[in-house]
Amino acid sequence: TPGTPGRALRGVHQAMAHLVAANRVVAVAGDGRPALAVLPDGTPIDAAGKHVVIIGGGDTAADCLGVAHRQGAAGVHQLDLYPQPPTERDGARDPWPTWPWVLRSYPAHEEGGERVFAVAVQEFVDDGTGQVRAVRIAEVTVEKVDGRRIVTPLPGSEREIPADLVLLAIGFEGTEEQPLLTQFGVTRNGRGAVDARPDWQTDADGVFVAGDMHRGASLIVWAIAEGRAAAAAIHAYLGGVGELPAPVDPARQPLAAR
Repeated sequence: TPGTPGRALRGVHQAMAHLVAANRVVAVAGDGRPALAVLPDGTPIDAAGKHVVIIGGGDTAADCLGVAHRQGAAGVHQLDLYPQPPTERDGARDPWPTWPWVLRSYPAHEEGGERVFAVAVQEFVDDGTGQVRAVRIAEVTVEKVDGRRIVTPLPGSEREIPADLVLLAIGFEGTEEQPLLTQFGVTRNGRGAVDARPDWQTDADGVFVAGDMHRGASLIVWAIAEGRAAAAAIHAYLGGVGELPAPVDPARQPLAAR
């Protein structure tokens, strides 16, 4: 998304900027006035009367959907990169107790809005004044190759969706190039994550990694487990007395179907 044309247009925001501001309004005013929800620089983020596009299919996107409805959005589209999942578990594909690939709906979806699957934004369209007026999307296929996600737009499938407000709820997309990694001599792998040795150290001695930076976007329980395991490894590295609980090792993966 950072490299998508038009990303810097007015009206394109990270989801959390919208949600945090809206929560502050409710906390201060009780019933809230959406127009009071603003960014730190004073820019208002208000869905009232606007065509809203939410990019992402998870919990945060659903939260944005609910807030947009309550702020009086003229219409809401929620975009998901992946195909629409089935409504019921496929026992052959996802036998219990593996995590099933099924369509998950939230109460906010019952309030309205349109969900669009298997699409990706190609451009945020400028209205000529630096404000977003639409998103240009294309239907896509997604496949994993050597651990990397390959997204391929389908020729001739592009179309525009009106958008006065765009909320990015796409979650963790990998680490960014940053001076800290360079200074420590830590390298990123092809997924944008950081590999860990069996003792949770990176390729730089004395530098440890855990959670999303190591695993990529995952469940909070994995971040907690890896954080505890890395803490135990750091404890041992520093010569601490005794052993701390280490629930997982760096190579541990979720239970998969066989």
